[in-house]
Amino acid sequence: MDARTGGVLALILGQGMKLVLVGQGVGLITALGLTRLIASRLYGIAATDPSVLLCVSGLLLLVALLACCLPARRAMRVDAMEALRYE
Repeated sequence: MDARTGGVLALILGQGMKLVLVGQGVGLITALGLTRLIASRLYGIAATDPSVLLCVSGLLLLVALLACCLPARRAMRVDAMEALRYE
């Protein structure tokens, strides 16, 4: 991976989104495993309603992507030699 702006952006977004996808997978499996508990607390929707699960998952992915973009933009502005010299 090179230190050009595209490489820095891809590196930071890739690492951040990997963690988000793992967490989202664990969360979906846990939610599906706890459907009996969840079903007693919902009104008007099934606990395993695919549209709700997809909308919430999509919203969480969007928020996580935006949260990863802010540090990535900051890291793209730093000169590579300056960052190495600082270390």
